[in-house]
Amino acid sequence: MSEEEYDKEQLRILRNAFKAFDHDEKGVIDYADVQTILEILGQKLDDKATKTLIKEVDKANSGRLNFNQFCRLAARFVEVEEDQGALASELKEAFRVYDKEGKGYLTVQTLRDILHELDDKLSKNDLDMIIEEIDADGSGTVDFDEFMQVMTDNFEK
Repeated sequence: MSEEEYDKEQLRILRNAFKAFDHDEKGVIDYADVQTILEILGQKLDDKATKTLIKEVDKANSGRLNFNQFCRLAARFVEVEEDQGALASELKEAFRVYDKEGKGYLTVQTLRDILHELDDKLSKNDLDMIIEEIDADGSGTVDFDEFMQVMTDNFEK
């Protein structure tokens, strides 16, 4: 499938998810990241199911997926919904993935990293303004409600 065959919103979601894990910007992600990305997209697959999906799109068994391979694998799991409940559920799952210790909050540095991964065009000043707005009490942490607010306010269509 080419990029033109995906829904515009679906492609945006896939591109953001891919970019968040293509840390060195080489246009590929490691197999190890695929399961985490699928979890963020709301899919809880075991290792065997994930490996089967990867084999379907990477016949060369390279250990990495490029963006087109990733789209072929993940697009079936990205449903474009306007449903606020679905959005909240996806954001809650993403929050849980980043709140590795289960403390119920993220540090502002973690949020800064997430925002930069989602939109690398945000300047340091833009990030500072977003963080200052969301962490108005200066606690240095962001709970789920604050996370939900910043994600829906700053990354809507």
